[in-house]
Amino acid sequence: MPLYEHVFISRQDLSSAQAEGLVEHFGTVLADNGGTVVDSEYWGVKTMAYKINKNRKGHYAFLRTDAPATAVQEMERLMRLHDDVMRVLTIKVDAHSEGPSVQMQKREERGDRGDRGDRGDRGERRERRERR
Repeated sequence: MPLYEHVFISRQDLSSAQAEGLVEHFGTVLADNGGTVVDSEYWGVKTMAYKINKNRKGHYAFLRTDAPATAVQEMERLMRLHDDVMRVLTIKVDAHSEGPSVQMQKREERGDRGDRGDRGDRGERRERRERR
């Protein structure tokens, strides 16, 4: 079966238990339609970049699923109809990554961001300014 990753944002005025209950609810919707939830994470309340339905914050949840396309479509349809869910994002992936998602990892565990090649001459400019 195809592998998917889903992120959804629910309203900020829900309790954490209610937000985690939504994850379980949509997991059962998938199970009823022949799919399985491989992993789920509750990321907590986070501030959004812009307001959605007059909400500045939202409960973020992440699901890794193994489900047929019809099950995913049904789950997305129910998410969009649910009053507490504000946004849904579903991505089809080739393979699920092992371990926690990047949002759940500590900064030290994420690894080096790499060399910022476009900023390599900043030190030289700073030295020239200081010599003046």
